[in-house]
Amino acid sequence: MTFLSGLVDAASFLGLGRVFVANMTGNVVFLGFALSGAAELSALAAAVALTGFVTGAVAGGAWRREAETGRFLVPLLATQTVLTAVALVAEIAGGGRYAVLVPLACGMGLQNAVVHRLGVPDLTTTVMTRTLTGMAADRPGRATVRRGVSVAALAAGALTGGLLQARTGVDGVLVAILALSTAVVLAAGRRR
Repeated sequence: MTFLSGLVDAASFLGLGRVFVANMTGNVVFLGFALSGAAELSALAAAVALTGFVTGAVAGGAWRREAETGRFLVPLLATQTVLTAVALVAEIAGGGRYAVLVPLACGMGLQNAVVHRLGVPDLTTTVMTRTLTGMAADRPGRATVRRGVSVAALAAGALTGGLLQARTGVDGVLVAILALSTAVVLAAGRRR
């Protein structure tokens, strides 16, 4: 899921106009920059991505409160996959920037709600500041390995997404995201 976050942000940042759908810290900063007059950033795009993300997280949070882990993981991940498919259809149909941003941001909000509910220590799929701080400030141990894997997975996803974006555009990245998220859903369903 962390690798997917890198792919998703590559599609959004590189292909949809300097906005993130997974990294909300970046969007909060971009919103401030845009409101200060930075011409290359859009306050509307940052606000739309933030709203979509929060909407997905609220939905995931409401769903997770009523279900045990084994019963909510696969449906929420499947919903995220469907939202990616909606974004791909919007991109192919020429639906415009926001028609692609909103479902992707909602899906990333759902993903973060799932990760939050799982409660695995030191596991994050989008936020690396705290992860890097923990790697630097804490004693080396098992947590260091989990943190390192998270950082490497996000970087690898971003690299892969950037390369795909340069060669195939947003729709190529979305196809890769759809294929990988489907594989994650299937793996989670089998594991359950």
